[in-house]
Amino acid sequence: MKRIALLFALFAAFVIGSASVFTVSETEQVFITEFGKPVGVPINADPQKNEAGLHFKKPFIQQVNRIEKRILEWDGPATEMPTRDKLYISVDNFARWRISNPKIYFEKLRDERSAQSRLNDIIGSETRNVIASHDLIEVIRSDKSRKPVRDEALAAADSNLGVLPPIREGRSVLDQQILKAAAPKVEKWGIQLIDIRFKRVNYKPDVVDKIYARMASERQQIAERFRSEGAGEAAKILGRKERDLLSIESEAYRKEQEIKGKADAEATGIYAAAYASSPSAADFYQFVKTLETYQKSLTKDTTVIFTTHSDLFRLLKGIDEPVSGNSGNAP
Repeated sequence: MKRIALLFALFAAFVIGSASVFTVSETEQVFITEFGKPVGVPINADPQKNEAGLHFKKPFIQQVNRIEKRILEWDGPATEMPTRDKLYISVDNFARWRISNPKIYFEKLRDERSAQSRLNDIIGSETRNVIASHDLIEVIRSDKSRKPVRDEALAAADSNLGVLPPIREGRSVLDQQILKAAAPKVEKWGIQLIDIRFKRVNYKPDVVDKIYARMASERQQIAERFRSEGAGEAAKILGRKERDLLSIESEAYRKEQEIKGKADAEATGIYAAAYASSPSAADFYQFVKTLETYQKSLTKDTTVIFTTHSDLFRLLKGIDEPVSGNSGNAP
């Protein structure tokens, strides 16, 4: 009997001891509930203290509740929402959070599934509010210090096409605005939001074709403007070519006439010097010039009426008459 009683006592002591002892891991925080109500302070909840290890509780009437201590991830679904400039986009963001007050978290949410659902509501709502109060360019650009990249051809053409409006804040500031607005609302559930970031921003699928069509139309306008500027430059070049050509031809004609004038003057001077060398040479010159005049003016179809005292008629009256004679005294 004594042996049985001893075995029973040892078994009872083992059961009571097992129910009184529990261990706490470094990755979890623990609080004790007695008849469903939290008692005492959470164990290993302070990040500055490491309370992992062996702990004790009242057997049977107290329960151990284990809550995750590590940083958790929230990855919400992509949601469609409008921007301030009335463009509908699909926004997909994520967040990191931790359980800061395990008692409140256990009383109001119980498990991580409920926490994820509440985070969906709060973060989704605040994201929608922030997106609706900013233009699309603020969501696309990560930082206002980054200058928009512009095509060099557009910059050289001094065009307003494709020019982005100035960025006042940028996506990194929008992240902080969402975090600042959502963090106080989740604290009442014992949750601390650490960070919120955008993962993907895209247009709605049903408006992507319209966006591409608008981009193509803008590029078509740029191409047409380039064509028209090219046609204008071509017209200017052709005009300069015609003007230069006329100037060159005019200058060439002027030089030609100057050369001809100088040549005629020199020829006249030579003729004058030659025919003025003697009276017979002068008479011969006059005779030759008169014959050239006959050749040019008298053809087979020419009818000419001369007077008897005409200087042009004197060679026809008599070839033997001296050329230097007075035509007025000719018979």
